Amino acid sequence: MLGYGWAGIYRKFLVDSPYMWWPNNLVQVSLFRALHDAEVRPKGGLTRLQFFLVVFISSLAYYIVPNYLFPSITALSFLCWIWKDSVTAQIIGAGRDGLGVGSFALDWSTVASFLQSPLATPAFAIINMMLGFVIVVYILTPIAYWTNSYEARRFPIISSHVFTDDGEKYDVSRILNFTTYEFNQRGYDGYSKINLSVFFAYSYGLSFATLVATVSHVVFFHGSTIWQQTKSTFRDKFSDVHYRIMKKNYEAVPQWWFYMLSSIVIGLAVLISQGFGKQFQLPYWGVLLAIGLALFFTLPVGVIMATTNQQLGLNIIAELIIGYIYPGKPLANVVFKTYGYISAAQAVMFLQDFKLGHYMKVPPKSMFVVQLVGTVVATSVYFGTAWWLLTTVEHICDPSKLTKGSPWTCPGDDIFYNASIIWGVVGPVRMFGRLGLYSKMNYFFLIGIVAPLPVWILSRMFPEKKWIKLVHMPLIIGGAGALPAARVVNYWCWGSVGVLFNVFVYRRYKGWWARHNYILSAGLDAGVAFMAILCYFTLQMWNVNGPKWWGAQLDDHCPLASCPTAAGIQVEGCPVFQ
Repeated sequence: MLGYGWAGIYRKFLVDSPYMWWPNNLVQVSLFRALHDAEVRPKGGLTRLQFFLVVFISSLAYYIVPNYLFPSITALSFLCWIWKDSVTAQIIGAGRDGLGVGSFALDWSTVASFLQSPLATPAFAIINMMLGFVIVVYILTPIAYWTNSYEARRFPIISSHVFTDDGEKYDVSRILNFTTYEFNQRGYDGYSKINLSVFFAYSYGLSFATLVATVSHVVFFHGSTIWQQTKSTFRDKFSDVHYRIMKKNYEAVPQWWFYMLSSIVIGLAVLISQGFGKQFQLPYWGVLLAIGLALFFTLPVGVIMATTNQQLGLNIIAELIIGYIYPGKPLANVVFKTYGYISAAQAVMFLQDFKLGHYMKVPPKSMFVVQLVGTVVATSVYFGTAWWLLTTVEHICDPSKLTKGSPWTCPGDDIFYNASIIWGVVGPVRMFGRLGLYSKMNYFFLIGIVAPLPVWILSRMFPEKKWIKLVHMPLIIGGAGALPAARVVNYWCWGSVGVLFNVFVYRRYKGWWARHNYILSAGLDAGVAFMAILCYFTLQMWNVNGPKWWGAQLDDHCPLASCPTAAGIQVEGCPVFQ
């Protein structure tokens, strides 16, 4: 609900403006037009609705293979199968826990699950992100790992977990008082500093750079536009055809509706944080600080999302700020991140929906009511579903106790948990400050703030070279930002499909692309979603699993990819190097 308030405040800049076009909405618009527009079937072809149904049924029928019969095709890593006993070969070839050289998948959910549909992402954004991904995964990470930067070879090359100096999984119970949920300084001093995989360490540094590069990029490339829009807002002037139609036919939602909603929800947030015996650990000023952070960053993050279809998060800066101010309080850290980061992310989602209503000419007041009701209903359903899963799925989110190949590993929640240890329990001073191992990562703030400047200068010096403006430093720096929740195989599949359709098909078959590209994306997504739900409620929920064979595991069969390569480090299931 906080995010709903931020969305209302910034809708003039991110919805009414014709420069903010929200690429992902084009998929929905194309789908709605296919479903509702009257269309004559072209000779020898299909109407858009017929094309959607063909794609939907095909996707629905096929997804039973990767979801139920042959889950291993979600990541096929041939190098691991050739060199079954080589740790180095599996590190290089593993698509899930390694560098993924030669790894690929035959599954649409692998393509679109973490990075959204590549068919809806502009080609320049895909190329920028894949460039950043290649630089980080195939240049920076291997150099850092094989030169043993930060004792990298004692740990997996790509992992979101935290480790002791000896390469073992970190035992959080030794540094956290589980009665008060506060940091145990004596336990920490007698145990070990927290170590990260080399990729995870640099991913934090790159996150620092991405955050400030986002603000810097928006100031350089969109600052004058936003200023003009600010003046236009007060004069209520936009030349966009959609804006003119909406202005002519419908009454806008009064801004005070959003202000009133924000005031009520802020009051509730403060009240809740101080209630329940203050179990949330976050004082009222922390809630207000988080709200201010979200309010400030929603605009630049929204600009990036509205023009590139990629959402850059505030999770790192939120954790960093409260970690410095209020260390040793893990619950306070995650609550601050929820109010500061999640509310901004929700605001961006609401703004995207506002723009969809803008495109489809939905009356703004109707949109306001429907979204408000939808938010309450959806929140209740999400909470109920989560509670049900946590109480019915045994060992959910604990991969060490789950059967191999189980889908209930919760990669995003796992990172959220480990982040609470890094930023909340131990704190940034002992991680990225004077007491930590990774203080040099703070140089990435400087790199990020200046990175867009050379591109902006070149774009002004050579205005005739349009491609210079397409060099997007926040996307390049944050290109690999979805890792390690996403896997390398997700990136390769996403980038390959995106380049195929939005570069080659777009150039050679522009008419087909304009007519069918977004409908193809919608049909593939819908087929996967419906079959996943159907499979779960009719089969998996009742423990009716697929055939037991090698391909039934949700795994790429690279068990050595997460092994250390440093001499003398002992990890269960891994060889010991001498």
